[in-house]
Amino acid sequence: YIVSEDERQALGPVLRAAMPGLTANDVSGITAMQPSTYCIVYAQSSGATGNYTGAFAVIRAEHPDLLRLSCLHEEIAQGLGLPNDSPQARPSIFNDDEEFALLTTQDEMMLRILYNPALRPGMTEAEARPIVETLARRLMGGES
Repeated sequence: YIVSEDERQALGPVLRAAMPGLTANDVSGITAMQPSTYCIVYAQSSGATGNYTGAFAVIRAEHPDLLRLSCLHEEIAQGLGLPNDSPQARPSIFNDDEEFALLTTQDEMMLRILYNPALRPGMTEAEARPIVETLARRLMGGES
């Protein structure tokens, strides 16, 4: 949702209908979003599997074009399953130093890895690591 301040403050019923599992605190966190929060994404998963069943992003309409586009890139990628920002993620839109406004090649590779059919929700790190390492090597042009 790209919304004005007034629209965001009135968004509660729409959000509850879109994602019934939202808590009152979640809805309040969006409708009363602090000015320092440019945009936010909420994702919902089913049970213990970790399968995402839905996500939505809320972006302030009053942002300049590039900031809105940056929010779209980051929040959609996070809603697809790359949920955490990290100061160690470089070069990446997920590094909150705001150096990168749009998805980087690394970000796109991480999404390709995440959605590779060889990976599935619920895998342990020990199960996923060798697959991820092989996929990363392939994407980087190394051995397979």
